[in-house]
Amino acid sequence: MKTAIINLVKSGLQRVPELEKFLDDHIADNAVERTKDLIHGDFSSNIAMRFAKVTKKNPRDLASIIIKEIPESNLVKKIEIAGPGFINFHMSDSAFHKEISKIIKTKNLYGKSQNKTKEKILLEFVSANPTGPLHVGHGRHAAYGATLGNILDAAGYSVKREYYVNDAGRQMDILCVSVIIRILEINTPDIVMPAAGYQGDYIGTIAASLNKKINSSLIKVFVHLQNESASQDKEQFIDSLIKSAKDTLGLEEFNIIKKISLELIRSDIEEDLKEFGVTFDTWFSENSLAEQGHIQTTLSLLKDKELLYKKDGAIWFKATEFDDEKDRVVTRENKNNTYFTSDIAYHHNKKVRGFDHLIDILGSDHHGYIARVRAGLVAMGHQATDLEVELVQFVSLFRAGEKQSMSTRSGEFITLRQLREEVGNDAARFFYIMRSNEQHLDFDLELAKSKSNENPVYYIQYAHARIASVFRQLEEKKYNYNEEIGIDNISLLATNKEKLIMSALSRFPEVIELSANNRAPHNLAQYLRELANEFHSYYNDSIFIVEDKNTRNARMLLIKATQLIIKNGLELLGVSSPKSM
Repeated sequence: MKTAIINLVKSGLQRVPELEKFLDDHIADNAVERTKDLIHGDFSSNIAMRFAKVTKKNPRDLASIIIKEIPESNLVKKIEIAGPGFINFHMSDSAFHKEISKIIKTKNLYGKSQNKTKEKILLEFVSANPTGPLHVGHGRHAAYGATLGNILDAAGYSVKREYYVNDAGRQMDILCVSVIIRILEINTPDIVMPAAGYQGDYIGTIAASLNKKINSSLIKVFVHLQNESASQDKEQFIDSLIKSAKDTLGLEEFNIIKKISLELIRSDIEEDLKEFGVTFDTWFSENSLAEQGHIQTTLSLLKDKELLYKKDGAIWFKATEFDDEKDRVVTRENKNNTYFTSDIAYHHNKKVRGFDHLIDILGSDHHGYIARVRAGLVAMGHQATDLEVELVQFVSLFRAGEKQSMSTRSGEFITLRQLREEVGNDAARFFYIMRSNEQHLDFDLELAKSKSNENPVYYIQYAHARIASVFRQLEEKKYNYNEEIGIDNISLLATNKEKLIMSALSRFPEVIELSANNRAPHNLAQYLRELANEFHSYYNDSIFIVEDKNTRNARMLLIKATQLIIKNGLELLGVSSPKSM
């Protein structure tokens, strides 16, 4: 419906000679909005005020000229000038009737756009280190990323979803030695987990599943090292354990244990996310960047471009030449490449694979990461605008108004799985995205579990279930729902509440577009809550199953359209649409 008004405005502008040289489709597209109060019409345009200065005309006078050139349409009942020069459009009843019919006929396709661009988007999110289960903070990343992907799909973009598996580097070695310590600990009480090791119970579970034979030489080495550990800091100590494990077991055996441990955790993460309704097209291994030569190729390209230099035994990248605040080390003095080197190679690899636009979803503490990765992309011959980073703020759990500790005494974080088990997938998915990703989220556990109107996800699902209940009552009373009769008599929907619902339903395509373009799933969540409110108000004020078949079918048609939009919207959010509650 909004598109139809934009096209009418464009047609009017094209007929005004003074505006011909200033015309720009994007200006018209961004100059039409829904009104906040229906007393001012359904849509409003500030196009006259935008062009008043360049045409040297009073905005109201220019608005009057534009209105005279806007072609007549049976979708518009009245056009008027308001305030300093707004052009307000009052839609005809038939415009809304036409939209309700469209919802009924297109069903789950309503609001979705055809492929609007050949641009390929790679959406990378979660990408938590595979060193343990996902915690509640990761859950917000998962819900936001998955929902944004769904909305971008619905808006007509070509999107692939990727999880970057950080399976290289020191943290993987620490994971491996932590598992080895738990294996040795089973029969050797003298062995205890060091402070820098991974403490969670899941490490013991992995150790038990490996069922490795105890290596007596390794036990002696570890007991000896532990007796000497008082003189070392915890990081030096864990590094000495890693070296001893590699030397004693041999690198091949060490890597086998590491690979098995990593895959067990990665598989658990994948299963956890799958149960949460979050899936990925690819799981990209950081380790593959080195194995397949991508890192070496990247460093060679940067060297050929004279963008690397040596300093203090390390190799540095001239990041400041690409708007970063300082140059960055890519290879340390010990010849090991930094994480930043992998980041450059990884993002270059994304572009090489044919993706045009890269969206990274990261924690808010990664703000400083953006400039350096963008610098690496540009240095590799890509555009700075190819990379977009959406930051997700932290989550706090509240119970009965009191903030909850996010970790246990053993140091384990509250996991996503534990949260899902307590509040359910639907509430978790909705609560995670009902606030902007740029805002800190206070997650109210009691509210998420409550069956009340104050719980937004329950309130929306209840609207869907209520509509299903009305259709069951229709059958019980031996009436048949006739869609064609409903469409033929849609003009009988003339009450104020019916008009409000029709107006709300017609906004759905605009909300999808807005949510996609602003990367803002919370806009869709808010819209569904407002639509549910309109329906509950209509339900409490009206009788749907009346004797007159024309009125009955028209009203059933309207609530059927409402049910379809609620279902479509909840599906994009990854939330179910129950038929009874």
